Amino acid sequence: MEVIITKNLTKTYDDGAVPVHAVNDVSLSIAEGEFTAVVGPSGSGKTTLLNIIGGLDRPTSGSVQVDGQELRSLNENQLIKFRLDNIGFVFQAYNLIPVLTAKENTEFIMLLQGVNEKKRHERVMQLLEEVGIQEQANKRPGEMSGGQQQRVAVARALASQPKFVLADEPTANLDSKSADNLLDLMLKLNKEENVTFIFSTHDQRVIDRARRVITLVDGAISSDITK
Repeated sequence: MEVIITKNLTKTYDDGAVPVHAVNDVSLSIAEGEFTAVVGPSGSGKTTLLNIIGGLDRPTSGSVQVDGQELRSLNENQLIKFRLDNIGFVFQAYNLIPVLTAKENTEFIMLLQGVNEKKRHERVMQLLEEVGIQEQANKRPGEMSGGQQQRVAVARALASQPKFVLADEPTANLDSKSADNLLDLMLKLNKEENVTFIFSTHDQRVIDRARRVITLVDGAISSDITK
């Protein structure tokens, strides 16, 4: 079943000079349970496409439908609720809350969802162990390395058991072993819980594991290959 559908999706930035089409007339569909990598050179529109699919950015034109919901029809509060209930994000810049510990950052979305403390604690400690960072549970972002912060960001994205995970360069700051462990965890969740993953990546390890690879060039799809 197709759970993400974009039609003629375009995002244009106009800085007063020549308009830049960050996403240029992109039409695609992604089925439930896909494990998809979006690749392409820097500036090709990968992050912008993920942000539009995740409701973090609005397109200039075209449509984006996620899990049967047309995102352009939602107001800001409705978008916030939709993201909270359905989507886990892994940002390239981590976007952790500086004053919260790794444990608190990981459970933050569940707190907003009203999950009780016992379930939050069990889920968080399980995830921190699975991403190999349980010993850092009580440290704040400023006390951790970039790679450790990245793993906290991944744990946070998975904590709410989302239907979709959108991950922007999730392995960029990880060593090979940590990256492999993280990707193995994501593949496990993909297979066992049917979570749909979409990655923006340059990492060959991610590309090798992906079952579908979409290549963007200048904001447009140049190839779409299912392995």
